[in-house]
Amino acid sequence: MRRKQRTEILIDCDIEKLEEMAKIIENKHNIEILEEPNSGLIMVKMRESAQKHLFYLGEVFVTECKVMLDGVIGLGIIKGAHKKRANYLAIIDAAYNAKVRETKDLDLMIKEEKLKIDEKKALICKQILKTKVDFETLDEEVKA
Repeated sequence: MRRKQRTEILIDCDIEKLEEMAKIIENKHNIEILEEPNSGLIMVKMRESAQKHLFYLGEVFVTECKVMLDGVIGLGIIKGAHKKRANYLAIIDAAYNAKVRETKDLDLMIKEEKLKIDEKKALICKQILKTKVDFETLDEEVKA
């Protein structure tokens, strides 16, 4: 699983599950906090579609954290004010960057979370589709 996909899943999973994953790493490795979770603003770049020029759309409020595990840095950045989540993300990122043994266990947990997240998204999509209006049917009802 790639870092981007893993991070997207971790951002969407429950905070309790994320904490559980981080504790697996913390219990077996020395974690040094390089940068406490703090708030900041990040510029969002967009590419204009016609002439392909880059421009800044605006700023996004984020919480970021940096940790070191066995000499390897991990980074956690999340949109909004979520200090604990940023810290847990940084710990898990450091574990994967350091290629520690426990990441195999985390892989299984992340795959389980992905299934739960996919189920939630499918349920939400199903609920939204129930409210979808079929304009062709409305046309027929107006004519009748």
